[in-house]
Amino acid sequence: MDKFSLKTSEELEIMKEGGKKLSLIKNELVKASKVGVSAATIDDLAEKLILESGGKPSFKMIKGYSWSTCINVNSGVVHGIPHKNLIFKEGDLVSIDLGLYYKGFHTDTSISFDLNGSKVVKKFLNAGKLAFDNAVSSIDPNNSYVYDISKAIEDTVKKYGFSPILDLTGHGIGRNLHENPYIPCFMEGIRIETPKIVHGMALAIEVMYVEGSPSLVKENDGWTIATQDGKIAGLFEDTIIVTEKGYEIIT
Repeated sequence: MDKFSLKTSEELEIMKEGGKKLSLIKNELVKASKVGVSAATIDDLAEKLILESGGKPSFKMIKGYSWSTCINVNSGVVHGIPHKNLIFKEGDLVSIDLGLYYKGFHTDTSISFDLNGSKVVKKFLNAGKLAFDNAVSSIDPNNSYVYDISKAIEDTVKKYGFSPILDLTGHGIGRNLHENPYIPCFMEGIRIETPKIVHGMALAIEVMYVEGSPSLVKENDGWTIATQDGKIAGLFEDTIIVTEKGYEIIT
């Protein structure tokens, strides 16, 4: 594992400031996501709110990507382009992923929610929320490892009959949107050989999971990654900073 950057208290304060802004923006996007609204409308709103907050859209800093959000519906897992012809429908499971670059640092967050979805969809989403809570709760500075976060995600998702994504990971975050360490949604390797969780880390912990098979396909737009079997996918992500004695969710 390559080395990862630990943040100073001043840098963490900047990230907390940016994270608070991003959290408020995320909440506004969820409120605006209604049946009949297009993904492009949500993306336009995201960019407007990000710029008004004094930041920049992190995702527009990725080479070749021209949008402020990634928006997926139902079988879409990640990296969905917010097209104007993607119109939200009754019963849809919607996932919105967005990042904010503020005073030299990135924060990153994602949320999945349903538009009057079925009980099956609600059960699926509740499993993802619980997996995220359990993953974050595993953080014990100087005593826990990336492995523990991954184990909490995998154990919770599987307990409810769903599957963690195997091909995508959470990640460190800071001056770069994606930094080490990388955080799988499943147990990988030997626990004590995975990175130890220590004070000063900033982590984008992501729960990425699917109703059916974890096999994925890339769609023709060159970005959107979806489930191969067409079953639903979920995404819950927040940026976490590791404190001396615990953690703080900053988005």
